[in-house]
Amino acid sequence: MHVIVVGGGVAGLGSAMVLARQGHEVTVVERDPTPMPASADEAFEWDRRGAPQVRHSHAFLARLVGLLKKDYADVYAALLREGATEMRFGDDLPPTITNFERQPDDDELAMLACRRTTFEWVLRRTAMEEGDVRFHVGTGVDGVLLDRTEQPLRVTGVHLEDGSELTADLVVVAAGRRSSLSDWLQAAGTEPVAEEVEDTGIVYFSRFYRLRDGEEYPPRTGPIGGDLGYLKYGVFVGDNQTFSVTLATPTSDDELRKRLADPATFDHCARNLVATAPWLDGRAEPITPDVHVMAGLLNRHRQYVKDGVPVATGFIPVGDAVICSNPLYGRGCAFAFWGAHLMAEAVATHPDDPTAMLLAYDRALQEEVFPWYRAGVDQDAEARRVAAALLAGEDPDGDATDPRTFMRSVFRDGLVPAMRSDAVVLRAFFRSFNLLSTPDAMMKDTDVSARVLAAWQDRENRPPEPPMGPAVRAELVALLPV
Repeated sequence: MHVIVVGGGVAGLGSAMVLARQGHEVTVVERDPTPMPASADEAFEWDRRGAPQVRHSHAFLARLVGLLKKDYADVYAALLREGATEMRFGDDLPPTITNFERQPDDDELAMLACRRTTFEWVLRRTAMEEGDVRFHVGTGVDGVLLDRTEQPLRVTGVHLEDGSELTADLVVVAAGRRSSLSDWLQAAGTEPVAEEVEDTGIVYFSRFYRLRDGEEYPPRTGPIGGDLGYLKYGVFVGDNQTFSVTLATPTSDDELRKRLADPATFDHCARNLVATAPWLDGRAEPITPDVHVMAGLLNRHRQYVKDGVPVATGFIPVGDAVICSNPLYGRGCAFAFWGAHLMAEAVATHPDDPTAMLLAYDRALQEEVFPWYRAGVDQDAEARRVAAALLAGEDPDGDATDPRTFMRSVFRDGLVPAMRSDAVVLRAFFRSFNLLSTPDAMMKDTDVSARVLAAWQDRENRPPEPPMGPAVRAELVALLPV
């Protein structure tokens, strides 16, 4: 089978690699004409205008790491050789946790410390080494070709921006959050594609740094980020002695949006936040002269199958082209590679039936990935409510009868302190964060729920939780240089 893969990001490269290993001939169409870098640091300078998020912080979650270790061990080994490192649950626990005992399934709880550009570089190099993968770069796709003699209509190839056409037995669209697949299909003659869109309500600011010679990372036994309501932030370890800091403000906070785009102000802000201050104490220097800003962040789910009927066949959307989530939760690369894996399983199961292939993939996506998307949408709605209240000078917990007030209290005064003292709760949280359990697994686990509620009920008998930064927005603003 000849497969065209539209897009050369994580979803596209992962799709190309696994399809080639199944014995298919693959053509990757990528608009960016960037030559292949020779090293991880050269890859960091990649001109990837089609994927502006590559120079923002990324998390490579245990779900993704597990897929690599199980089915693509050579890729994982290459990442480690190029400077990525593994972060295992249990290696850097807070000293306040005294009941940790390693469990058999803790081996699954391993994240990867790596820059997004390094990850893509290794994936692309691996795909290029597969004998049946060719790259068509420098020209983007602006439409799809349809066979109208079949019902449902069948995609048979793509139309390129230079006026040429490429045909294939299957088109995998991995063109990212800006994908125009739904417009291409409708322009070619299909019914409109239903989609759900919600603004995440945040703007991202990221900057990368490298440790100076002889310096080491700060101890990683404490928090790696915080949520102040009016500002979310975190630090992310990368490969080859690098790390990044990301700050996120509400889209409605025009003042912070403007000021944090300045590199000096960004660094000054990070030095006044508990989790990031030790990283910017002089041990590192920036490797991005500017602050990278990313706005227009949406949660989007496009429904290419409705009531069991696909809008067309002969294509499969992967990654952000079908489910696009808030980068705050670090799920983008995991969703992309996971989706590529599910796509390949559907292709292997139904190689000669394009309708069954797309339906099988859609079912797997809805069962395994979509619940995480829905959980993120719900979390974003609550975060927007809190941020709006704080920006207006109001108390987001002012209504004691609102169930959301109780849930915020349980999170703040139950879950957070329990994670700092109880390995059972911390393990359950990490499994959820790393997509190894269902979104509601912690609530359904009676043991974990009881431990969290016990911590919440004891809230009056312990000191308040230490602040992760200025509790009031005005305090932080006053600290920033004019």
